[in-house]
This record gives sequence, C-alpha cells and structure tokens, in this order.
Amino acid sequence: MKRVAHTAEMPESVASLIGSVFGLRHAPLRGRPIGEFLTDMEDVSALIVAPGDPVDAACIAELPKSIKLIASYSTGLDHVDVEAAQRRGIPVSNTPDVLTDATADIAMLLILSAVRGAGDAERMLRMGDWKGWTPHQIFGSDLAGRVLGIAGPGRIGAATALRAAAFGMRLVYWGRRQSEAMNGLGAKPLLDLDAFLEAVDVISLHLPSTPWTRRFINERTISAMRKGAVVVNTARGDLVDDEALIAALHDGRIGGAGLDVFEGEPALHPGYLTAPHVTLLPHIGSATHETRLAMGRSVFSSLQQHLCG
Repeated sequence: MKRVAHTAEMPESVASLIGSVFGLRHAPLRGRPIGEFLTDMEDVSALIVAPGDPVDAACIAELPKSIKLIASYSTGLDHVDVEAAQRRGIPVSNTPDVLTDATADIAMLLILSAVRGAGDAERMLRMGDWKGWTPHQIFGSDLAGRVLGIAGPGRIGAATALRAAAFGMRLVYWGRRQSEAMNGLGAKPLLDLDAFLEAVDVISLHLPSTPWTRRFINERTISAMRKGAVVVNTARGDLVDDEALIAALHDGRIGGAGLDVFEGEPALHPGYLTAPHVTLLPHIGSATHETRLAMGRSVFSSLQQHLCG
C-alpha cells in the first residue's frame, strides 16, 4: 500500500476515502523544523498540503525522490512554489471547480455585513453597549440600486454577481477580457481600471495572486474609488495592502470591508482588530460539509491518477 502524508487534519469522511486505498500519515509542516517534517516523508509517495503551508523551494528541494505528487487541498496554489516542483518533476494538483457556490455565498454574506454595518452591530451587543432600539443607531445602506463591481469575473465572481442581482444590485466588472457569464447577467464590462473603480459602491475581489494583482487594493486604487465604498475579499489575502485599507477605514474613505482571507494567515494585521466597519472571517469560504468533501474527492482522484496509473 502506497503511503500518503497530509500536513493538516482532514474531515473524517475525506480521511476515510483516501485511507481506503492509501496508507495515511499525518505530517504537520507549519511550525516545525524542516528536518522533523522530512523524517515523516520517508517512504511517502504523495504529499497533501493545505493553504498556509510553506511549501517553498527550500522545502521542495529536500523532499525525497519517492514523492510523485504534491496535492493541495485548495483551489489556490500561492502557498506552493509550483516552479520549484516542476524543476524536480513533481506534479502539483489542486481542487478547482468545487468551491464556487460556497465561496460566493461567503462573498455575499460579507457584502451584506459590510454594507449594513452588521459587524459593528454585533460588536455593540457583545460589548454590552446596546441600550435598546433607537431611530439613530447603526445605519447601513440598502443593497438595491447600489453598484457591485466584480474584480475578476471568473466562476466565483459570476456566482457572486448572480446572488447580488437577486438583491437588486447593479453589476459591473473588470478583468482582462469580457465575460459571457457576466454579460448574461446584464453586467456592464468596464475594462479600464479607473473607470471601473470610479463606478463601484462595493468591490468584490475574485482575482488570482500574481505579481500583477498583488496589492490591487492600495492607496492609489482606494483614492480612485467613491468615498464610502466597500471592499470585500474572498480571494487572496495579498490582493490588499493592509496598511492602506486600515487607514482608509479609519478616515472614512472606505465605508466598510468584509475579509475572509489575509496575507500571512493565520496571522493578520492587528490593525484590523480595532478598525471600524469591518467584518472578519477566518478563511471559511469553502467551509461547508459538501464542499470540503468534494475537495477531498478531487484530491483522491489526483492521487489515484498519479499513484495508481
């Protein structure tokens, strides 16, 4: 029986599925000396990793020759040095196409929370500051008629737009090219970035992490947006310049933010903890039983393809 190591605990249903064919070994990577981790790699044929694991060039260079696959329990691969793996001839797989609805649901939750001020309202309750209903308390805004800008009109962006349309939001999008799915929803393409930024009341990020997109939300792009606009990020933490966004929340240039991902997670910029009008979630975009099982099945399929062929 071929052995597979996994760096993070998996749902029991996924572990049972993979364990029905392969020998499973738990081998944490984060927070351990690399030597200890490599000891766990003896006689291992594949490695299952997760977001936040530092699968960098140094780690990949030390993996034993027995490793025939690095399978990421995620869609994104920014935690894996894919080029370093390619140089060693190790394929890298991910779990595409199975997170769309779950992540779009969380994006819509964050849009609602940020626009309606739900984060501030919940904190008022938790801190014991609520004195009862009054006509002037925490005000949000109606979603109907507001302009949602989708930055990155791929599958998840289009699914988020579909949900937002049901709330009466008007839709625009920005990307490298037009999207048939977005056009089919009546969304207006604004492929000039400044025109896009100037048009939106809410921007929802659905971009990959690349040298071109990192720090997409920064001092310049914030300045180009309408005063009081809302920023939502369910894609990659490094799309946002944390210092710039936190400053803009404090001075009111940005009216609210909803964040499910953070640069350097699980650590996050401490300024978010005291920033106003922000809702923070611990990377739960794919956290439904159905989606995590579908991700596990995708990982299992990759293992079968590369180890049992």
